[in-house]
Amino acid sequence: MKRLIPTCLNKVTLAAFTLSLCATAISSQTPQVHTNTAPPPLKVITAEDRAALEQTKDSKSRVKRTIELAASHLLRAETHTSNGEFSEASAELGRYWALMEDAFQVLAPLSRDSTKTRDMYKRVELALRAHGARLTIIRRTTPLEYAVWIKQLEEYARSGRTEALNSFYGHTVVRESAPRQKLKEEKRVADTTPPEKQP
Repeated sequence: MKRLIPTCLNKVTLAAFTLSLCATAISSQTPQVHTNTAPPPLKVITAEDRAALEQTKDSKSRVKRTIELAASHLLRAETHTSNGEFSEASAELGRYWALMEDAFQVLAPLSRDSTKTRDMYKRVELALRAHGARLTIIRRTTPLEYAVWIKQLEEYARSGRTEALNSFYGHTVVRESAPRQKLKEEKRVADTTPPEKQP
């Protein structure tokens, strides 16, 4: 009986050790999900920015002023990022985002057939193109919990550029007329048909 107790204890200890090893192996194989995300940046136009926008006279000057204000917030975000102040940088990017959305809201009701409207879209597209590289640099030097939101902002800037470029091509594509296409098809068939042999 005395020999049986240590044997049972050894078996129990061995079983517990084996289970702990299995649990460790399983937990090490489970991918770690990074749930520590910072809150998204608030898309807010500040009172100072709103006052500056309300002083504009027409849509062209408003879009121009909006881009200037957005660029100033982007510059501040770059400064905060280089200083390691990621919460402040995120707040500035939220203001930048809100201003760029405002620019598209100003442009949305305007006629895209107008040269003036196309010029404004071109101005927005050029700004977003220049800002895209700067946003990428900010994202690469920012911790992951903030970089997730910057990635979304980059995607918004890309889709904004696409929208701006589409304003140029919405009504300018001219399709070939049916008779002309038929003539081209007949010419193509004639070019691929071998010539008949003369007797």
